Amino acid sequence: MKRIVQTAGRNALNEFSPEFAHFNDDILFGENWNNQDIDLKTRSIITVVALMSSGITDSSLIYHLQNAKAHGVTQKEIAAIITHVAFYVGWPKGWAVFHLAKEVWQPEEGDLPYEDEAMRAHAKSMVFPIGQPNDAFAEYFVGQSYLAPISTDQIGIFNVTFEPGCRNNWHIHHAKSGGGQILVCVAGRGFYQEEGKEAVEMKPGDCINIPAEVKHWHGATPDEWFSHLAIEVPGVDCSNEWCEAVSEKEYARLK
Repeated sequence: MKRIVQTAGRNALNEFSPEFAHFNDDILFGENWNNQDIDLKTRSIITVVALMSSGITDSSLIYHLQNAKAHGVTQKEIAAIITHVAFYVGWPKGWAVFHLAKEVWQPEEGDLPYEDEAMRAHAKSMVFPIGQPNDAFAEYFVGQSYLAPISTDQIGIFNVTFEPGCRNNWHIHHAKSGGGQILVCVAGRGFYQEEGKEAVEMKPGDCINIPAEVKHWHGATPDEWFSHLAIEVPGVDCSNEWCEAVSEKEYARLK
């Protein structure tokens, strides 16, 4: 765990009250905040609640709200915390703290509306959007996937994102002629496997051509997010056949 270092006491009060500066920087923050019996996120929440309960809404609360955000408290969590505490310490205090919290959790340029840190990092690593939960095809996936249409006019191009461990079922793209699919990995790391063959790792820039009538599946590795463009190859009488899920035993063999 990164050690907390504080110099605010000495910066503001070293000449006027060196003893108070020492207690603030060396004891309160230097020892107490670095005590690992409580993690920093929990300690930040406790501190915000204590200040709110005392009716303190000055720069010290702003600092500790910022500290809470820095240690992983999300906007959804801080809103629930303030609401809960307001029932016990007073509704006006809740209003006052919300005014400050809204500023602290105000989205910055480039921020993305995902609470999961790994998901935000994955989204920032690619130019295509993650899109919406892929609910229409959820029954054909193990785990959560997301779908973002990129082109639906001349040919269909979709950005498909898989959370770690997510993969689609075995399936076949049927066509009388033409058809099939092209996959282009745009972020993260995943797998592609055809029936009867070993799985192939996919990394950004990798391209897989899938002919019609080939049974296959694709999805994320167990510990990384994965996104690929799915490009529908035009053909005659195209259709998809969804088959059985990739078993846990099959998937566990892949690394």
